[in-house]
Amino acid sequence: HVQLVESGGGSVQPGGALRLSCAYSGVISFISCMGWFRQAPGKEAEGVAMIDRDGIRNYAAAVKGRFTISKDTAENTLDLQMNSLQPEDTAIYYCAAGSISWADTAYKYWGQGTQVTVS
Repeated sequence: HVQLVESGGGSVQPGGALRLSCAYSGVISFISCMGWFRQAPGKEAEGVAMIDRDGIRNYAAAVKGRFTISKDTAENTLDLQMNSLQPEDTAIYYCAAGSISWADTAYKYWGQGTQVTVS
């Protein structure tokens, strides 16, 4: 049974920082990638950052240089450090586990989401 639980969302002023964390359990060998997605009101979900089982990271162009994804296999956590936040980063952020892809359909397991508001 795979379970993902996000924490760390909140409200911040433009230019501020937040760190999201995802505690995962039951993630087994067929999971090749874990990532963070976000969905803003009235918009489709979009991939933000991903890290594969070899530790290779990829970022969406909109967040590259500002966000950092990291995975601690000892603690079973997936983190997203978000710096220089802007109002357009406002969204619900989701932790996901699945196959390497920017498509949300490639991710079978999802957390409940955590709200990030920048204003």
